[in-house]
Amino acid sequence: MTACVLAGIGISIPSTSNAQVSTSDSVMNHANKQKLSVGGYGEVAYSREFYSDNVYRYSKASAYKNDPSHGKFDIPHAVIYLSYDFGKGWTMGSEIEFEHGGTGVSYEKEYEESGEWEQEVEKGGEVELEQFWLQKTFSRGLNVRFGHIVVPIGLTNAHHEPLNFFTVYRPEGEATIFPCTWHQTGASIWGRVGKFKYELQFLAGLNALSFSRDNWIQKGGSSAFEFEPSNKYAIALRIDNYSIPGLRLGISGYYGHSIDNSLGREASDEASSRNLKGAVTIGTFDFTYNAHNWIVRGNFDYGHLGDANDVRLLTGRQTKTSPFNRDYVGKAAIATGIEAGWDVFSQIQKLRQDKQKFYVFGHYEYYNSYIPTSEEPAYPYTKKNRMAFGINYYPISQIAIKAEYSKRLLQSGYNNEPSFSIGIAYEGFFL
Repeated sequence: MTACVLAGIGISIPSTSNAQVSTSDSVMNHANKQKLSVGGYGEVAYSREFYSDNVYRYSKASAYKNDPSHGKFDIPHAVIYLSYDFGKGWTMGSEIEFEHGGTGVSYEKEYEESGEWEQEVEKGGEVELEQFWLQKTFSRGLNVRFGHIVVPIGLTNAHHEPLNFFTVYRPEGEATIFPCTWHQTGASIWGRVGKFKYELQFLAGLNALSFSRDNWIQKGGSSAFEFEPSNKYAIALRIDNYSIPGLRLGISGYYGHSIDNSLGREASDEASSRNLKGAVTIGTFDFTYNAHNWIVRGNFDYGHLGDANDVRLLTGRQTKTSPFNRDYVGKAAIATGIEAGWDVFSQIQKLRQDKQKFYVFGHYEYYNSYIPTSEEPAYPYTKKNRMAFGINYYPISQIAIKAEYSKRLLQSGYNNEPSFSIGIAYEGFFL
C-alpha cells in the first residue's frame, strides 16, 4: 500500500505498492508539495441486525432471544484533515471528526440506568477535534510533536482509516476495549530509522471512573470538562518494522495510572490511604501483509488493570447523578483477530490494467472486555467470537464499496447476533 500523508496524518490508499504507511506517518510526502493540504475520509453504512437491541438481551436472554430484526443507516465517521507547512521544519496538522451524524438533541436508553430513557445534547454522535498539533522536523529520524495526537495502541488505532480494514465497521474487538480512535493531548517523538519507524508519547493518564464491564478502558480517555485532567500520566510506545517487502510488523505498549485522575480527584479516602494506582498496562502485536494479490491483517492485544477490585468502589462511581460508570471492571481484557482478502480482479487483465480491485474476504476475531478477578462475578456474554465474510470493491483506489454477513458467536443461551451490512467509504485529498 502507498499513502498520501497529510501533515503527519497518514491516509493509506491501496495500490500496486507493497508498503503500508501508518496513521501518524510523515508530513513530507504530501505537504512538501504545497503549503496547505486538505483531505479526509468518510463512511456511510446500512445494517440489518437479526437480533434484539434491548438493554436486557444479555441479563434476560431467553425473553429477547427471538425478537424481530431491525435496520439502521449510519455515518460512522466523516473526517476533515487540514494541515499547513510553515517552513523551516514547522508544520501544523488537524483532524475534525463527525461521528454518527454530528450533534444535536437525542434520546437513548441507558444500560447503567436499567434501560430508562435519557435525553442527551447530541444527535447520537459527536463532533471532535481528534488531532491538533504543531511539529518540528529535525530529520527523517527525529520529529517532535506537541498537541492533541492519536495514541497508536493496537492495529485499529494506528490504521483507523476505512480502507485499512475489510469490514463495514471498524473491527469490534479493539474498538470495544480501547478508545477508538484513541486521541489525547500530549507530546510525541517519532521518526524512521532504516527499516524501522518508532513513536514515543507522553500523555495524561486515563480516568478509572469511566471504566466499565462492557468496554473496559474505552471511555477512560474522554473528558466531560473543557480540559483534560492530568493528575496522573502515561507513556505509549509503538515500533513498526518494514524489512520484508509487503509486510509490516508492529508492536505497541502503554503504561499509566488511572485512579484519582478526574476533576476534584474523586478517589475514595480508602483509595488514597492505600495508595491505589489503577495501573493500566497494555501490550499489542499486529501485522499487515500486502503482496501477491492478498491482503492479510492480524492483531493480538492484552491489557491488565491493577487494583481492579477497588475501581468499582471509588467515590465518584457510587452516585446516580455522576457521569461515571458503576459497573464491575475486569482485571484484564483481550482482543485478537485476523482477516484475509484476495483480489479476484487480479486474474482479469482488463480490470487489472484499469486498477480496479475486488477483494473476497474472511474475518475472525475474539474479544473479552471483562476478565474478572476471583472476587468479581462472571458475565459470560462479554466473551465474543465474531466471524464475517464479504467483499470490497474498489472502482478507484480512493473508494471502497463493502458488503458483509457476520455473526457474533456467544455462549449457549444467547442469540448469536447475525447481521448484514453494506457501506461505502473514501480516503483522499481535495487540495
